[in-house]
Amino acid sequence: MKKKLMTTLSVALMAGAFFSGAVSAKGENSKKSLTALGDSITFGYNLERHNHHVSKNAFPFVLGDYANLRVRDLGVGGWTTQDLLNALEKNEKFRQAVAHADYITLDIGSNDLLQAFSDNNVTPDEVQIVLENIRNIILEVRELSDAPVVVYNFYNPFQLNDPRHAIGNVLLSQMVNPQIESLVQALNQEAGNIVLADAFTEFRENQAEYVFPNDIHPTIEGQKVLAEIGFEALSHLNGQ
Repeated sequence: MKKKLMTTLSVALMAGAFFSGAVSAKGENSKKSLTALGDSITFGYNLERHNHHVSKNAFPFVLGDYANLRVRDLGVGGWTTQDLLNALEKNEKFRQAVAHADYITLDIGSNDLLQAFSDNNVTPDEVQIVLENIRNIILEVRELSDAPVVVYNFYNPFQLNDPRHAIGNVLLSQMVNPQIESLVQALNQEAGNIVLADAFTEFRENQAEYVFPNDIHPTIEGQKVLAEIGFEALSHLNGQ
């Protein structure tokens, strides 16, 4: 089993150091807030018996527990980058949630890539569409808020015994995720307070533990890893 990024004690200590402003005895409404944008990963799909509502085991809520934040999970199953971009441009619920957030996470694009990967290949043009949409999403977020933004890259959703696993590793490590990292770095220079959470590296070859079998979604353990790297990323921003 892969060693976890941090122990419960270290999480608590980091939360006290970096998120002290979020802790208050006045109750839930006095906490700082996290707005989570994304698809079914953010939603916590298949973590519960039914998928009628976002799961409290999804990474935004786990991250919120670490940092004592109120969480608004706006993950929507099946959404692509274009869906989220449209919502941020036109949907007042999404715009207001971003505008009032103290922290924001963004995990979107997996459905775009899975659709493109239906023929076991992803072309540079298909990747560029995803990157351009993510760029526009982040810029739209920055128009609405100056809150710190954590952008997740893509983990490999295929199990090791799946022939698609090796192909996915090559595509993600050589074509997709390096460009996500470059995009985040560039936008951080341009707009500030934007940081990458490296899901690909943390999931490594641990799909058996972190991804449901015959599925692409994270298990509870996988969601914890996403929460931990998101927390670490936000802590890094707060510590700058």
